[in-house]
Amino acid sequence: MSNELYADGIGEITVTGTIVRIDLMSLSATERDASNNPKPVFRQRIIMPVDAFANAVDLMQKALGGLVEAGAVRRIGDVAKLPAADGVQAPHTSGNASPNFN
Repeated sequence: MSNELYADGIGEITVTGTIVRIDLMSLSATERDASNNPKPVFRQRIIMPVDAFANAVDLMQKALGGLVEAGAVRRIGDVAKLPAADGVQAPHTSGNASPNFN
């Protein structure tokens, strides 16, 4: 059996020399912001060499291309978005596709 980790998104990516640190975030079940939305909280960090990060980005771009081709997400400008359930696309607000991380 392998361990699995769920994340709602990436909070921050830090590059120090040849090392990349990726902070994974998830929405808190208990903490709320001023608008009563769940706060994103740090969950775990991925640390990898820069070349492994570059390979991971390439692999994710290929996976995203497959999702776009399959119609699971749509590209709007430089951002891929999930199609709206009612067929009406939500307005573009930021580079992050999650409204919880604006």
